[in-house]
Amino acid sequence: MRVLGIGNYCDLAALYLRLSAEGHEVKVFIDAPLCQNILNGMIAKTNDWRSELQWVKSAGGEGIILFENVSLGGVQDELRKEGFNVIGGSAFGDRLEIDRAYAQSLLAELGLSTAATRHFSKRQEGLRFLRERPGRYVLKFNAPELAHRNFVGGLADGRDISALLQNLPDTPADEAGFVLMDFIDGVEMGVGAYFDGEKFLRPACLDWEHKRFFPGDLGELTGEMGTVATYENSTLFFESTLARIEPLLRRHGHCGYVNLNTIVNEQGIWPLEFTCRFGYPGFAILSALQRTSWAELFGAMVRRDRDHLDVDDGFSVGVVLTVPPFPYSRRQAEEPIGMPILFEGALSRKDQDNLHYCEVALDNGQLVTEGAYGWTMVATGCGRTIHSARRDAYRLIERVHIPNMRYRRDIGERLIAAHYAKVKALGLLGGEIELPPRPPLPRAAVLHSPRI
Repeated sequence: MRVLGIGNYCDLAALYLRLSAEGHEVKVFIDAPLCQNILNGMIAKTNDWRSELQWVKSAGGEGIILFENVSLGGVQDELRKEGFNVIGGSAFGDRLEIDRAYAQSLLAELGLSTAATRHFSKRQEGLRFLRERPGRYVLKFNAPELAHRNFVGGLADGRDISALLQNLPDTPADEAGFVLMDFIDGVEMGVGAYFDGEKFLRPACLDWEHKRFFPGDLGELTGEMGTVATYENSTLFFESTLARIEPLLRRHGHCGYVNLNTIVNEQGIWPLEFTCRFGYPGFAILSALQRTSWAELFGAMVRRDRDHLDVDDGFSVGVVLTVPPFPYSRRQAEEPIGMPILFEGALSRKDQDNLHYCEVALDNGQLVTEGAYGWTMVATGCGRTIHSARRDAYRLIERVHIPNMRYRRDIGERLIAAHYAKVKALGLLGGEIELPPRPPLPRAAVLHSPRI
């Protein structure tokens, strides 16, 4: 197989390395200047991905273009029209992820419960709304590069959200606006599956993310500090949520991974937001459970010749290993790169499979840190239970040594203590079931953005 990876930050480094180790041809384009040294000495790279299109086309059905990021969905759609095999997203997927108010409106029309969501293009509009409608809200910026500013309010009158909005610096990305969503209490969990342009491949996965920087869910919202994932008992949840959007994804030619993040409580399932691309570190944590290789999966997605993937039972626990300046970038805080990454003892094949590199490179044969953010790697462990998967992940982490390495030591603890049992008690976990007919496909949801 011949794969051209295109992304801003090389988030899928571990995937490229796995494909290369299996003997496939891989080239990677990295757009962000501070990230362009990632994978030096490890993977072939290109400074102009368009100049590589003939290289992909000459491989015929074995040529794949893999897009990492949201915002280039329209380009992906055009490349598909030109006959390329493209995996990653679509213009429709971009809109689902970026235009949160639109996504909430669409989900409501499909019959799902949704939290009230208001879109604002200017800060003063949001501040005026908070003065007139005090309450507890979740603040989310539409521009992907501002995701680190997202904030879950803790005060019932919204004063903390107001204070944050008033003091944030202005940036060009602010033009995309932001939303204020009613706060919903419950257990946060996601459901995801691979979509091949016509259908979802089964089974879907369930995941529980840990987004805050410090243990106990304290500190900044980061991209992700760790996740618990499983393919078990996902059918009921999937059919009740993500499966309902299958006709729309088919209509728009989406091809890639799709995830829907939700809150669950006694009142039901409350969708929050879509991820219409390969999420990091989610793809790495899922790969630890997938018997179907990435090459087999990609081939099946472009041929559309299978409806399932082979997976292991049990759970995967992934822990993100970071170094400074994470959760910020070197544009905001200057920190050295090129720090050595060392391992205690020889790594077995299993150990190597459970270390998923991201911002790394080779320097004279030594693995070192690279990149803009300090997302160095993900360590995974798998087991029949969350507890055993956690144990294996943290045992492996103890053998990784990087100067100033930081990570959360509590990934999965709250799920073990209460949250998994709560989701199970709500009756949301189960296998094949009969569900009432899905509501008809709403034309308006495809054609029009909601008015807020």
